[in-house]
Amino acid sequence: MFRRKEARTSSRDELDRTPKEELKERLTPLQYDVVCEGGTEQPFRNEYWDNHEPGIYVDLVSGKPLFSSTDKFDSGSGWPSFVRPIDGDEIVARGDSSSGMRRTEVRSSSADGHLGHVFPDGPAPTGLRYCINSAALRFIPGERLEEEGYGEFLALFEGEPSNGN
Repeated sequence: MFRRKEARTSSRDELDRTPKEELKERLTPLQYDVVCEGGTEQPFRNEYWDNHEPGIYVDLVSGKPLFSSTDKFDSGSGWPSFVRPIDGDEIVARGDSSSGMRRTEVRSSSADGHLGHVFPDGPAPTGLRYCINSAALRFIPGERLEEEGYGEFLALFEGEPSNGN
């Protein structure tokens, strides 16, 4: 769907596949647990579950765009939920039978960090619910997209209400 321009990604791409020792120093303990150890943050007690501002959510480690507020919905789960990623190539899905459940884990393809899970119980148009840990994301508000190097995503918000989703 959208692709990052090479000139802007070089510094962010250097973060891809960052050694765990470096991430342990750079991330908070919760972020490290979620991204590197496959942990899960508390529902309803995380940064973005109730965020309604327009903007995009990027991979905390690589900076790659993952989700848009235009695809975010209130699933009632207590975690940010989306019907689709901005670019499916930035997400890797794999089977997960941890916690005594069969589900599908989603990871960042660039940084190989744990993001959350995808379930087949979402709303139209995809029928999917990407249930994502806030601790794996960084939110870029719509008004800061250009300033932070994500200007090509401004088109997602043309005609959107100022309070977002």
